[in-house]
Amino acid sequence: KIIYTTNTIESYHNQLRKVTDRKGAFPNEMALYKLVYLRTLDIKKSWLRPVQNWGQVMNQLEILFSDRIATHLKF
Repeated sequence: KIIYTTNTIESYHNQLRKVTDRKGAFPNEMALYKLVYLRTLDIKKSWLRPVQNWGQVMNQLEILFSDRIATHLKF
């Protein structure tokens, strides 16, 4: 579940779409940019939450990709 980034990207796009669809029309392009920027700051706060079951995910990744994981992790 955590490996698939498309869910995260789709969620981000959906959240941006909610904000822009409600507005309807923008007076200029800069107004749209500001709205998207401010919404992105709000969305970004949720990305800082810890990932559930990260230990299990790492164990599975080490089993599947032990050669690749070892080069990127330094304990």
